[in-house]
Amino acid sequence: MSIATSLNEDLKNAMKEHNKTALNVIRSLKSALTNEKVALGHDLSDDEELTVISREVKQVKESIAEFKDGGRDDLVAEQEEQLAVLSKYAPKQMSKEEIDKVVEETISEVGASAMSDFGKVMGAIMPKVKGKADGNEVNQSVKAHLS
Repeated sequence: MSIATSLNEDLKNAMKEHNKTALNVIRSLKSALTNEKVALGHDLSDDEELTVISREVKQVKESIAEFKDGGRDDLVAEQEEQLAVLSKYAPKQMSKEEIDKVVEETISEVGASAMSDFGKVMGAIMPKVKGKADGNEVNQSVKAHLS
């Protein structure tokens, strides 16, 4: 089932169940996908859809971190509910072990040996893990392996 079909079905269910959080998140996600489609000028591929979803998930996670720093527990709870709904559509994230394995393989492919090769390694890794791993986790793993 495509993401668009899944979103439409879930939108109908959220309306029937009067689930305002799910309704708002799904509408927002549909809007983001439509905006991306208009910006690119063509129907989105699966990878492009996943990129948009990953971007939305990242924004919610950043909001959660900001609200925690600001002591706004009420808004943290609200954002976590939204994240739970968004996670249903996001690609499965790689574990720390899987990220480390890809980092090790890429370091040997690129022939990196020092921190000066950091940019080269990151440039080679990110296309491999796009949408499947958080960039900050990859960044930390690469730094740990190169130092």
